[in-house]
Parts: sequence; C-alpha cells; structure tokens
Amino acid sequence: MAVEQEDGERPPTREGGGRRSFLRRHWLALVAGLLSLVLLVGGTLAWLAYRKLNGNIRTDTATGRLLGRESDRPSPVAGDAENILLIGSDDRGGANSAYGSTGGQRSDTVILLHLAAGGRRATAVSIPRDVMVTVPPCDLPDGSRSRGGLGQFNLAFETGGAACTIRTVEQISGIRVDHHVILDFTGFKRMVDAVGGVEVCVPAPIHDRDAKLDLDAGRQVLHGEQALGYVRARESLGNGSDTDRMGRQQQFLAALVRKVQSQGVLLNPTKLWPLLDAATSSITADPGLSRLGALYELAQRLRSMPPNEITFLTTPRRPYRYNANRDEFVQPDTDRLFAALRADQQVTVRPSASLGPVTGTAPDGSPGPSPDASPDASPDASPQAGATPGAQQAPADPGTAAASPSLEGRTADQDVCPAG
Repeated sequence: MAVEQEDGERPPTREGGGRRSFLRRHWLALVAGLLSLVLLVGGTLAWLAYRKLNGNIRTDTATGRLLGRESDRPSPVAGDAENILLIGSDDRGGANSAYGSTGGQRSDTVILLHLAAGGRRATAVSIPRDVMVTVPPCDLPDGSRSRGGLGQFNLAFETGGAACTIRTVEQISGIRVDHHVILDFTGFKRMVDAVGGVEVCVPAPIHDRDAKLDLDAGRQVLHGEQALGYVRARESLGNGSDTDRMGRQQQFLAALVRKVQSQGVLLNPTKLWPLLDAATSSITADPGLSRLGALYELAQRLRSMPPNEITFLTTPRRPYRYNANRDEFVQPDTDRLFAALRADQQVTVRPSASLGPVTGTAPDGSPGPSPDASPDASPDASPQAGATPGAQQAPADPGTAAASPSLEGRTADQDVCPAG
C-alpha cells in the first residue's frame, strides 16, 4: 500500500528522477563542450596572433658575424644590466621612399639605452649624428673592409650598417652593446597612431611645408605624419641645431613612454594590438631580441620602472672647432658619462639650456667656432695639447666615475609644457 507524504505530496518516481539526472548530465556536458570550444578558439586565436606578431620581426644575423672576435670588444656589464643600441634608419627605400632619396641608408637617430641591473632605471643617451668621431675599419657584407677615419658619426651606418655603428659606439664609449634594434620611418608613424597620438609642447607656432607641420603654440596632440615631421625637422625649428632636434626627440619619447604606460593603452586590446603590430612590423633586431617573448620581457622591464627613473639625455657636445655645422664631444664630461654607464651608476639630469653661436679661428685662419665659447663647454673641456680635434681619447676607467655626473636632459615623468 502506497504511503503518502505530508501535504499530499507523492515521492518522486524513478522515471522522473532519471530524466532530470539525464538532462543535468547532458547540460553539464554541453556547457563543458562550449567552454572547451571557447578555450580552443581562444587558444587558436592567441597562437595565430603570436605567430603574426613574431613573424613581423625581421632578424639581423649579419651584424653578429661582422662584429668580429669577442676579444676585440668591450666586456659585458656585470649582472643583468644591458645596453641596447636603438637606430632610427634614414633608409629611403620601400615605404620610406616618400621622404626622398639620400643615396643610401643613414642613422638618422642613434640612442644608447642602458638598462640598469635589477630593473632599477633606464638611461637613454642620444649620440649626435653630426659629431666628428674616428670611425674604425669595419668588415662589410660583401667581404671587403672599410678604411675608417675621421668623419661624422652617421657615416658608420652608411658605410657598414649596424655592425659598423656598434663598433664605433663601442670604441667611443668602451661600453659593450648587447643588442640592437633598427626602426624605420613608417613603423614610427604607425606606433604613434596606434596609441591615439602623443601630446607635445610647441613653444611657438610652426608652419613648415617640407616637414608637413602646421601647428599652433602650446599643447598639441601629434599623429603619425605630424609626429615624424616634428622629431625629424631641423632647420625650421628651434635654433636649427641637431642638439635642439634631439631635445625634441627626447621630449617626444618621454611623452610616448607615459602614453604607453597608461592603462588606456596597455589594458585596451583595441589600442594594444595595433601598437604591437606596428612595433613588430617596423623593427629589425639581433637574434637575441627578434622574438616576441624577448621584446615582451624588455617592455615589461621598462613598464615596471617609475617614469622618474627613465632618463633621456644627449652626449655633451659643442660645435666642431673647424666646422660650425658639425659637432664634437665635450671632455671630460662625455668620458664621465660613459664611465658611469659602464659602472652601472645613476646619471642625474638637469633642464637643458639652449646653445648659442660661438666664434673663433679655424686652422686656415678663416672664422670658425671657438670650443670654449659654447655654454656646453666646461673649464676642463678644452682638448689636450697635441690632441687631434674630433678624435676620441681612450675611455676613462670605470673607477674614475666615483661621483654621479649631472648633465642636461630630462626624465620621462616631466610634463611637456610648463605650468601656467
């Protein structure tokens, strides 16, 4: 005899319970299948995205072969400190042909990026392309060897590409270059557009048809073509010097760092993906940095640094005594800077001052710049007796950098416009 439950309820039948159990099992299986499909699709898309970005990067294997024996190069910095040479190529081929023809590639911008041990700080040192240096003999891709000699710094890249530029930097500084990255014009524009433009401070209205610039004074957000014109223009902006142009480049890079570090870029896939695609498509790197994983680790190191610990400066320079259109290093300031980087010491910076014209007498008796009249020159900056103008002195021993040098420059946290 059936036993009825309280409130007239009947116990569930085996048939009803089995149906619910069946539906529950199939529902769980359906959900698990959908989740597996989502993970599979997501994993596939992530893998395809990784392949796409990784495949964008061009690897430079020739430079390592052309650099020669390890014993001929400076010793690496101790610990996990690294030195990366960033080269902005003036190659006018391919997509860059819109900027005219120079008859070959040149290093339009060269920055030595020192990453301190432990990820504490970064120091980016611009080397003027017009500074007179002794370019060493370099092995060339065709198997020949250049003669070397006194010339403008960017002659090294035009003569022997990244390998000759690295050899020249190592000879000048005594600093081992661990990696190098070459960036072209088109990639720079795409990266600026990918982050939605970069804000700069324009001190005076600019109307430059050649640079494609038409800007009012004050805060301006520059996009691709304008940004490129702003960092490359020279004669029509400021005092027309390469130093003034490098100051604008450093200001722009500091603003770009702040923009990329903001959550609006790093946490926004619609901005982050174009940035990564543009960055990887525009660079050529040595095998150690030509992988997406290696570039990601580098980006993470920079992202973890406070902006006030990312420093931009230019090697101390002044007009070359025999040609006011060229530069020469100020000594001993330049050697002290390189010695501090070799010793992984901090370099402090102060606001940059504009350079004024100087006069003097060239070797042939014609008017020329005086090396001691520039605001850049220190009392100890005059060349040693018998020294060849433009030739490097042997880099100072790291032990001579007992005190942290203080040079003109800026940090990434500094605003682009003064308050008020």
